[in-house]
Amino acid sequence: MSLENNSRPRDAERKTRVHLSLYDRGKFLLFFAAVFFVLVWSDMAGDENLGFNQAVIDSSYQRWWIFPLIAIETLRQTHFLISELATNYHGFWQKYFSFVDRLIHKLSDWTRFRLSRVIKWIVVIALLSVVLGAIYDETPVRALFYAPQALWSALPIIGQLMFAVVFVIIQFVAIFWFLSRGGIDTYFPDDIKTRFTDVWGQDHVLARIRENLVFLENPESIEKLGGYVPGGILLWGPPGTGKTLMAESMAGETGKPFVFVDPGAFNNMFFGIGILKVKSLFRKLRKLALRYGGVVVFFDEADALGNRGIMTNRGPGAYATDNCHGAGYLSERANSLITVSNLISKKDSAVLNKTLPTKAPLINRFMMGAGGGGGAGTGTLQALLTELSGLKKPRGFFNRVVRRTLGMRPKNPPKYRILVVMATNMPESLDEALLRPGRIDRMYRVGYPSKAGRIRTYEGYFAKVAHELTKEEIEKLAIITPYATGATIKDLVNESLIMAIRNGRTSVTWSDVLKAKQLKQLGPSEDVEYIERERHATAVHEACHAVMAYRVRRHMEIDIATIEKGAEYLGMVASIPPDDQFTHWKSEYEGDILVSLASLAGERMFFDGDNSSGVSGDLESATTIAGLMEGYWGMGSTVSSYASGRRMEIGAPGGVKPNDAKQEMRRALSDRIEDNLLNLLQKAEKILVENREHVLAVAHALETHKTLSGNDVHAVIEGRKGDVVNGEHYLDPENRKAIEEYHLSALEAHKEHRKPNLALPVLN
Repeated sequence: MSLENNSRPRDAERKTRVHLSLYDRGKFLLFFAAVFFVLVWSDMAGDENLGFNQAVIDSSYQRWWIFPLIAIETLRQTHFLISELATNYHGFWQKYFSFVDRLIHKLSDWTRFRLSRVIKWIVVIALLSVVLGAIYDETPVRALFYAPQALWSALPIIGQLMFAVVFVIIQFVAIFWFLSRGGIDTYFPDDIKTRFTDVWGQDHVLARIRENLVFLENPESIEKLGGYVPGGILLWGPPGTGKTLMAESMAGETGKPFVFVDPGAFNNMFFGIGILKVKSLFRKLRKLALRYGGVVVFFDEADALGNRGIMTNRGPGAYATDNCHGAGYLSERANSLITVSNLISKKDSAVLNKTLPTKAPLINRFMMGAGGGGGAGTGTLQALLTELSGLKKPRGFFNRVVRRTLGMRPKNPPKYRILVVMATNMPESLDEALLRPGRIDRMYRVGYPSKAGRIRTYEGYFAKVAHELTKEEIEKLAIITPYATGATIKDLVNESLIMAIRNGRTSVTWSDVLKAKQLKQLGPSEDVEYIERERHATAVHEACHAVMAYRVRRHMEIDIATIEKGAEYLGMVASIPPDDQFTHWKSEYEGDILVSLASLAGERMFFDGDNSSGVSGDLESATTIAGLMEGYWGMGSTVSSYASGRRMEIGAPGGVKPNDAKQEMRRALSDRIEDNLLNLLQKAEKILVENREHVLAVAHALETHKTLSGNDVHAVIEGRKGDVVNGEHYLDPENRKAIEEYHLSALEAHKEHRKPNLALPVLN
C-alpha cells in the first residue's frame, strides 16, 4: 500500500467532523453547573434554615436563565456528536450552512482570536457579577465593586503568604545571580582608542572586515535588495597574530560599544549558570544595540564554549630530544610533517593531509639535546546557538504580557544590530552548528604576516622607541624572523630596548636586536662548561650540519649556530627561509635529509668510524622524511601511495592474509627507505670529505666564540669578514695546519678519554 493512501486526510476531504476531546465537549457544561451550585451555596449561606434541596428548587426558579444556556450548550454538543458520527448529517450542514464558516474565516486569524477573547471575558465577567451579587445580596453591577474591597481586606494574609514564597524564591535567585556575574566586560565608544591603523601586517583580512562594518553602519544598503546583514565573524589562526586587536579596532572604527567575553566566562560549577550568563549577555547586547545603534561582542578563545564535549588531544613532542634534536634545522614543512606523522602514524594519508598546516610556527632548528621527553557544557552551547539565530520574542513586559492579555497583537521586535566576533586557534574543535551561515557568516584566517607585513609591523613598533636601525636592517630583521606574529614582534622590540638600557643606552642598536633575538629564540644559556674533548665533538657535530646546509640547501639560510648549552640542547643550528614559500620539492627534502645525515657521516669521518648517540634525532627526522617521500609524495622509486595500498589491501593475492600483506608492504617500504638513506648517506660523506677543512674551520669558530650568526658561518666558509669572525684567517695554511693538529689531538683524547695535549689554537 502506498504512503499516500496511509496519509492523514485533509480537513476538506473528511466525511465527518473532527472528534472533540472529552474536556472540550463538557467544559462549558461543567462551568455552568459550577456557577449554579455556587449560587445555591450562596443562598444556603444566607439562610441557615434553608436545606440543600429547597435551595436548589428556589435557585432554579430565581436563576432560570442558566438552564437555557445549559440547553443551548447541550444542543450544540449533540449537533457536534452527530456530525462526528453521521456522514450524511455532516454533509447536509456542510452543503447548506457552510456560508457561516466562510463569513467567519474572512476575518484574519488574529482578529478572530481577539473577538473570541472579548466574548469569553464578557461571559466570564457577567457570570462573575451574578455570583457576586448573590453572595453580597446586591445587584450584579454593584457586587462587582464590592469584590476589590473584600480583596483589600484580605491583603495582609495574602501578603504574608506571598512574602514567604517570594523570600524562598529570592534566595535561589540571589545565589544564581551572583554566580552568573563576571567574565563579561563592557567598553563604551569613548573607552576604545584602537583603530584599523593600529593593526599591522593583516591588510587582506582588514579589507574584508571593512565590508561587515559598512553593513553594520548602513544595513539598508543590503536589506533593501533582499539580503541580510552578516552578523557573525570567526577569526582563526595561530596565537598572537592580532585577532583580539582586530575585534577591538572594529568597535573603535564604528564608535559602538565593545563587549569582551572572557573564554572561561561560561565554565561554572553548577549546571545552568552558563545558560543564565548567555541569556544575560544577549539581554545586555540588545539594550546596547538599541541605545547606540549597534554593538560589537567578542568571544575570545571561542573553542572553550563552541564544542559539545570535543577534546583536542595534544600529544607529546614529535621527536625525542635526548640527544640531537635532528628536526630543528629542517624546513618548516618537513618539521610539521614529522610532528603530525608521529602523532597519527597509524592513520591514513587522507587524515595526514587534512591535518598538516600550511605553515609551521617553528623556526627550523638543529639541536643536540641534553634530555627530556616526549569546555563549556552542552546546555550553554545550545543557549548560545539559540540566541545567535533563534526566534526573537517581542520586547518589553507591557508589549509581551499586557497587550496580549488585552487581546492586542504584540509589536514586532526591533532589528538588533549585533556584530558577533569570535577568535580561536583551534577552529577544528568548534561545533558545526555554531559555524553555519546565519550564526557565523564569515570566517577569516589571520595567519602569520608576510614579509611585507612583518616589515610594516616592525616599523610600527620601532616608531614607538628610540632606535638607530636603518630600513635595510629592519628589512633584514623581517627576513630572519619568519612566522613572527604581532605579539612576538612587539616582544622582540621590547626585549631589544631592555638590552639597550642594560648597556646604559636609551636607543636601540642592531646589536641589541640580535642579542634579543638570540635570547628569545634560544633562551638563556646554562652556566656550564664542556670538557675539551666534548666541546670539540659538539662543535664538529654542529659544523657538519652547518657546512652541509651551506652546500646543498638553497631554500633555507643559516640563521644561527651555537654550542652553548641550553635547557634542552647541547648545540644548535637554526635555519630560516629567505622568502615566503608555499610549495616544496623533492630536491628540498633531499637537502633536508642530507643536512640531517651530515652528523652521522661527519662523526664517523672525524672520529675514525665512531659516532655519538646525539645522531638519534637526526636519524629519526631523516627516516620520517624519507618515508613520506617514498610512500606518500611520489618522490621515491615508486608512484603508488602506501596509505591507499594499505587501506585497499593492494598486493594481497589469493590465499594471503590481509595482515601478512600489510607486513609485506611495510617491509618493502622499509627496504626502499633504507636504500634511499644509504645513497644519501654516501653522498653526504663525499660532500664532507670535500669540505673537511671548512668543517674544522667552522668547528674552531664555534669553540672560540660559542655562538655564530649565519653571516659568520658563511664568512668562515667563504674566507671573508663577518659580524664577529674574520674568516680570512682560515685561508692561511699555517692556521689550517694548526686546526688540523688540534683536531688530531682531540681525537686521541677522545679515544683515550683524557684531556687533549694541545690547546685550542688562537689564529692571527
